[in-house]
Amino acid sequence: MALILKTLTLSSGVIQSPMAACSDLAFRLIAREKGMEFAFLEMVSAHALLQKNEKTLGLMKTVPEDRPLGAQLVGCDPGAMGEAAAMIEEMGFDLLDINLGCPVPKITGGGDGAGSALLRQPEKAEAIFRAIVGSVKRIPVTAKMRLGYEDSSGAEAADIARRAEDSGISAVAVHGRTRAQQYSGKADYSAIGRVKAAVGIPVIGNGDVRSAADARRLRETSGCDAVMIGRGGLGNPWIYRAISEGSAYEPTCEERRRTLLRHMELEIEHEGERLALLRMRRIGCWYMSGIPGAAEFRARICRAESTDAMRELIENFPGNCAPSAADAAVASAQ
Repeated sequence: MALILKTLTLSSGVIQSPMAACSDLAFRLIAREKGMEFAFLEMVSAHALLQKNEKTLGLMKTVPEDRPLGAQLVGCDPGAMGEAAAMIEEMGFDLLDINLGCPVPKITGGGDGAGSALLRQPEKAEAIFRAIVGSVKRIPVTAKMRLGYEDSSGAEAADIARRAEDSGISAVAVHGRTRAQQYSGKADYSAIGRVKAAVGIPVIGNGDVRSAADARRLRETSGCDAVMIGRGGLGNPWIYRAISEGSAYEPTCEERRRTLLRHMELEIEHEGERLALLRMRRIGCWYMSGIPGAAEFRARICRAESTDAMRELIENFPGNCAPSAADAAVASAQ
């Protein structure tokens, strides 16, 4: 089912969420090769962007084939958020999202009160919406939030979503957990449905989507208009096509190996050998999680001292990739 957001039409209705330290350029390019249509950058700070912080600009690195692509802003000052939003539009991104979902204390605490802390400050959230919508002239603006700060009913998210709609926001994405839950427990799809019932703009459902069956259950339970993938895309770039086609596709071991090697080459190309080495210690574990030999592979790849050593380790990974029942149960619980 297509998702139409102002100037942007997404035919699949399957979106990759922004994930700090995960959804980098190499991750997105691999996912696009396997069927992903749309993704977000990692979230960026409005203040850091306005200051042209080198690390922040590095997070926004892209290439022509990495399209369509969204950027997500985090911050709590309406003026700064509006200015940063205008910069993002001029940089050529296809969509701008406002972060009201990040639960980590670095974002929600101190004097910032950004991310999911804005769920407790609906007037400030609305001021941010209006500042951004007033600054952005062409591309759609969306907002991603949690169900609430501590209230799991969805009432806080519904209030924020109505304010977003009244401010001219094109759609909202709702993660089915509260800020207090962090990533524990299960996402509440029924509560997402209560947010959906409160507004007329599209609602994108998010949380615990690791398969086509999960995506179908999310849609059926919540009535959401599109599905957002989070951690389910880590080491599993096949998930986007599987959801779009309603299939239960499982890659072979050889396909996992080839794709992981390709991911490593893209990390080297875009980030350099040293950073690629550090990132691949985690990325390699994503791809091989839950299959026989994964524990030994994890231990060895974390000790590898060069990308050449990693390449050899991946090429020699055991050929039997069919998970045991116990391994599959562990993987699904992670």
